[in-house]
Amino acid sequence: MNTKKLLLFLPLLLAAVPAALDPVRVAPHIYETAFENDRVRVLKKVIRNGETPPLHSHPDSVVVYLNPCAWMEDDGQGGQRMQSFKFGEPTWAPAETHGGETANVVQECHVVIVELLE
Repeated sequence: MNTKKLLLFLPLLLAAVPAALDPVRVAPHIYETAFENDRVRVLKKVIRNGETPPLHSHPDSVVVYLNPCAWMEDDGQGGQRMQSFKFGEPTWAPAETHGGETANVVQECHVVIVELLE
């Protein structure tokens, strides 16, 4: 196979290989794939109080909350702040790598994450 053809197929080959920080792979007790094609992947996520997800990554995503959700998080300055979202509220989440922090949710949160793959 010549170099030109290899370069055309390389993105497809890389997309098929699970990333070391794929949330479904490293935290299957929290994340589940609901749908996937070559443009998006839809994940179901359940955030439970006291659970500590391992380090994982997400591309740019749209997050939709399936029930009212609230939790405390570090504000980066030694304090804490409340994050809260309403049922059905969509939010934009830029690409990030995160994890290793214990969830401090008021109630179990059910979330749909639409990851943009392109």
